[in-house]
Amino acid sequence: MFAAQMFGIFGLPIPDELLLTMAGALVAQGVMNPSPTIVAAIGGCLIGITLSYLIGRIVGITVLRKLFARHLAHVERGQEMFRRFGGWLLAFGYFVPGVRHVTAIAAGSGCLNYSTFAWYAYPGGILWCAVFLSLGYYAGDRWQAVAQAVKSNAATVFGVLACAFIAYAVARTMRQRSRERT
Repeated sequence: MFAAQMFGIFGLPIPDELLLTMAGALVAQGVMNPSPTIVAAIGGCLIGITLSYLIGRIVGITVLRKLFARHLAHVERGQEMFRRFGGWLLAFGYFVPGVRHVTAIAAGSGCLNYSTFAWYAYPGGILWCAVFLSLGYYAGDRWQAVAQAVKSNAATVFGVLACAFIAYAVARTMRQRSRERT
């Protein structure tokens, strides 16, 4: 579990969410011991994200720009997203496959110092592990019932998220306009 999480977060093609969900289901069935499973999952996740950050620190933005010259727009966009969203991108990037593999490298390449990185990355990693371990633990063999519950509540969840996004966008626009006036 530890190695799979570490290398999965580091970028190897390991289905992290499925692994965590299955581990949670096996804990619920009594096949796996909860404490070592949780420690291995979270430990592997945090070590993997830290190694990714260190790669970004060692390599730096100049080397990343040279290595990915054909994709320079993506590198610049990633840097801009960190300037715009800060550590929140790092904390919630775990939940977007592919994003979690590059956010720490981008953060380490010059956008975030280690303490800011740790402040957002580590709680995000713990939350991500907890969500998928819990999903497996509570859903277990009841996937059809869980899927039906998700379907029946999806519109409500989507509506709440859309309202939150709109409120954020309006607040941000108002803040920008007030800054422009001063």
